[in-house]
Amino acid sequence: MGIDTTPFHTGIELASNRYAAYGLAKTLPLERVLVGCDSSRVGAFGGFHHPDQGYRHHQMVAVITMYGPMERRDPERPALVLLDLLRAYAHDCLHYGSRRRYVEVAGVPVRTQYGINYRRATGQSYSAADQRGSHHTRNLGIVMEGACDKEARAITRQAAERFGIREPSDAFGALAFRDVTGTLTEEDTRRVLDVPESEEQTRYAAALRDYEKGVNRRYSHFLEEFAPGEEYECHTRLLAAMISGDVTALGAWLDDRHGPGTFTGLFRTPGYFEPGLNA
Repeated sequence: MGIDTTPFHTGIELASNRYAAYGLAKTLPLERVLVGCDSSRVGAFGGFHHPDQGYRHHQMVAVITMYGPMERRDPERPALVLLDLLRAYAHDCLHYGSRRRYVEVAGVPVRTQYGINYRRATGQSYSAADQRGSHHTRNLGIVMEGACDKEARAITRQAAERFGIREPSDAFGALAFRDVTGTLTEEDTRRVLDVPESEEQTRYAAALRDYEKGVNRRYSHFLEEFAPGEEYECHTRLLAAMISGDVTALGAWLDDRHGPGTFTGLFRTPGYFEPGLNA
């Protein structure tokens, strides 16, 4: 029995239109998306939080797994599968479309810019990692990842609403639905969901919770902290800067609200211009 993929393709159109407004002329070609739907691992469970899923910058390929048990060809929850695929695709479109710069070092390509984040050819990263357990972020990798996912989940939520896809009644399905649509609650981030019959699903739920706390909640706190009442405006300016690779307009917008040099003051680690790690 076939699955109606209209919600997914409608979501792609939504993403294309939204991203064009930020300056992205071309979304990730579907032929650059690899979707795994089967696994030789007993009990394997796929989806956005499957280990090692994500965009591969050098290969310019998105590696995605189909949500749900990966020991069967027909998905248990077709609607949720489509929403999870849409979230992953829309997310990776922004990774694909973010500005990148490479230099050659000893015959090896080294990435020195990704979006609004930088790394010197000698190894120093522009911004430092956040402290473990922090509720806030000063790390550009977290900011950009959070911006990608906020946008991807907004698109997924819009597609779900348009096609009347409702939250499942069971605890695990409801958690996954709220995750892909960006409607997780504070209680969701604190509650440990144990699935006795599936160790993989228990791990998946834990990875979901960790990602929400470590990426999405930190990004939300960042917007609230530096753009109170203007969170969406700041978010869209961040996305435009990631795609163009130019922080001039974003920096000026932040300076108007927090004083000169806000972007540098927020993110640049003191050791960025120290002698190289490989020197």
